[in-house]
Amino acid sequence: METLLSKATVVDGSGSPRRQADVLIAQGRIQRIAEPGALTVGGVSSESSFSKAVHDVGNRRIDAEGLVLAPGFIDMHAHSDLHLLTEPDHYAKLSQGVTTEVLGQDGLSYAPVDEPTLDVIRQKIAGWNGNPTDLDFDWRSVGEYLGRLDRSQIAGNAAYLVPQGTVRALVMGFAEGAPDAAQLARMQEVIAEAMQQGAVGMSSGLTYTPGMYADSAELTALCETVAELGGFYAPHHRSYGKGALAAYAEMIELSKASGCPLHLSHATMNFAENKGRAGELLALIDEALECGADITLDSYPYLPGATTLSALLPSWASSGSLEQTLQRLEEPETLARIRQSVEIYGSDGCHGVTAEWHTIEISGVQNPELSECVGKTIEQLSGEQRREPFEVFIELLRRDRLGTGILQHVGDEPNVRQIMQHRAHTGGSDGILTGAKPHPRSWGTFPRYLGHYSRELGLLSLEEMVHHLSGRPAARLQLHQRGLIKEGYAADLVLFDAEQIADRASFAQPRQPAVGIHWVFVNGQPAIAAGKPTGARAGRALRRHATDQGVIDVR
Repeated sequence: METLLSKATVVDGSGSPRRQADVLIAQGRIQRIAEPGALTVGGVSSESSFSKAVHDVGNRRIDAEGLVLAPGFIDMHAHSDLHLLTEPDHYAKLSQGVTTEVLGQDGLSYAPVDEPTLDVIRQKIAGWNGNPTDLDFDWRSVGEYLGRLDRSQIAGNAAYLVPQGTVRALVMGFAEGAPDAAQLARMQEVIAEAMQQGAVGMSSGLTYTPGMYADSAELTALCETVAELGGFYAPHHRSYGKGALAAYAEMIELSKASGCPLHLSHATMNFAENKGRAGELLALIDEALECGADITLDSYPYLPGATTLSALLPSWASSGSLEQTLQRLEEPETLARIRQSVEIYGSDGCHGVTAEWHTIEISGVQNPELSECVGKTIEQLSGEQRREPFEVFIELLRRDRLGTGILQHVGDEPNVRQIMQHRAHTGGSDGILTGAKPHPRSWGTFPRYLGHYSRELGLLSLEEMVHHLSGRPAARLQLHQRGLIKEGYAADLVLFDAEQIADRASFAQPRQPAVGIHWVFVNGQPAIAAGKPTGARAGRALRRHATDQGVIDVR
């Protein structure tokens, strides 16, 4: 079947000016791009009269006049690792025009693992991804996980970062401590194996255990392996609060020392300590870029962050298994130490900042008995229960077995706006899809960029914003013939109304699809047609590939 998109306003993802053109899709690829009215499909010219709805006579013609045709958007920071398997139609992302996601984020995911490591990981990040008991975790290696995505016939494309915290747990367990020479060498081997099986780079979560136990020397050694194999490093670094600039500087120096390209995950400056300080971060990045560093970053266009409630614990309290952590919450002396860290000194799990209970909102729980807590802050629950906020915090952790998801209302709008305009910026939702009231960024990030920040505020032109969301991230990922509208490229495409596109997901109703998106194609197949999901599953796992000439790309 051929599809002709007639008289579309093409914004090709490169940042170049828009132009009107006919675009012909066949066999999953962009076959032709020509002047308006020049192409035919099924023997019928694009000048013929037809409506914007599907007119299917073996081939498809779509009147795209007045609509923008852009490359499919690339979510550089996604948490759909299990959601793609449990809900493979994946409407949350397709309805935003996202055709490719990068998984394995924040140093914790489900491959490579052995049985004991997987058991702990499933519990540890249940607040991000849930812990479905009816899902067959029939993979252990990265290659097997990517193969499972393909067998499941996922709706969008997915690339994978090997998670450093999971690798450390596989080799060393979940306790603190530095690796010996043999353990470090084994971690490097595991990372190399994962990349040879298709991973595009490595992630870290340096405010999460056990990844946070790695010092700069350990991380540099691992990044050297990633660099040798043509990948990049995507760290959630040690602090987005107190000491944020020092944490960013550590990652930049690590990149220089290892020779590994750097992609800063959900780059922002949060908490009161960093209000209005985005310029200092961007100056740090600009200085490195001018010295030849290879740095990109992603951000989401919202103020609150999202994580798990257990992440606020100090790292020593989260060391080891879930059961060991829960046992510490029963020990009065240990609880006193935790309270000092959380409320007086600033927990390393909470970015070195003391907990501000009025900013911490429950977004999801695993224990249905706690469902009434969703949508309320710790401070609100404290008032309702007439208990100290710290006591509410600990009781939630106990009763929900560390599975509670939270929003942290700690962002700064001037910082968000300044960072998204940077020349190294890309879009990443950091979307957590589980929980009763997840962050609306899971459903609204990309239309919010295009509607609110580009059209309404004019922070970036439409061409610039589309480049941030497609061409630039495709270059970072080294995607083979994806991310641009060019002949021969994969037909991952979004057709939308630039005057109407907008996010509708809110904190009160976070699972609302965007408006203004008419068609979404994944590998040439319509996943959204005339604004409605089709149920098509044409996505696939995108794997790192090394050619005989030594070129690295992802296909």
